[in-house]
Amino acid sequence: MTNQVHSAAGTRSILTTLDEVRAAAVRVASAATRMLTMYTPDVEPALYDQPAFLEAIKRLILGRSYAKVRVLIADPARTTFETSKFIGMARRITSHIEVRHLRADLRNNAAAFLIADERALIYRLQASSWDGIAEMNDPPVARRYLAYFEDVWQASEPHRELRQIRM
Repeated sequence: MTNQVHSAAGTRSILTTLDEVRAAAVRVASAATRMLTMYTPDVEPALYDQPAFLEAIKRLILGRSYAKVRVLIADPARTTFETSKFIGMARRITSHIEVRHLRADLRNNAAAFLIADERALIYRLQASSWDGIAEMNDPPVARRYLAYFEDVWQASEPHRELRQIRM
């Protein structure tokens, strides 16, 4: 069961299991109205290839012509592009989803995070673990991770194999 802590910003959930992170990912993705930002080691199929998450993404991008999903893959060599349901969706809905891979010299961050707009987020210090936090309303923290994402996003380009899904 997810532990909830009431913070000054809102309700923070402590996550420790895959099921908790999955449920939080659906909540965060469903909260997005303009932008969903993903920093992931390999598009984590156990997390992001789940029907409820994919449905939340579809609702976001098909319901709002201006909505965007940006995905930064920290370790593209580990990503299975052929079987990923999320990547398959990105290939079909090309005007709203952009995928880039992190430049090799910037791969020193072992974290994973998902941010809706500039307020809701999931953050895991170690992408190899499900331990993390989910916060549905913490703009200062969300902006802090978005600033990091923007820096590495600008320095990253679509991988040759990903050009077919570049938006």
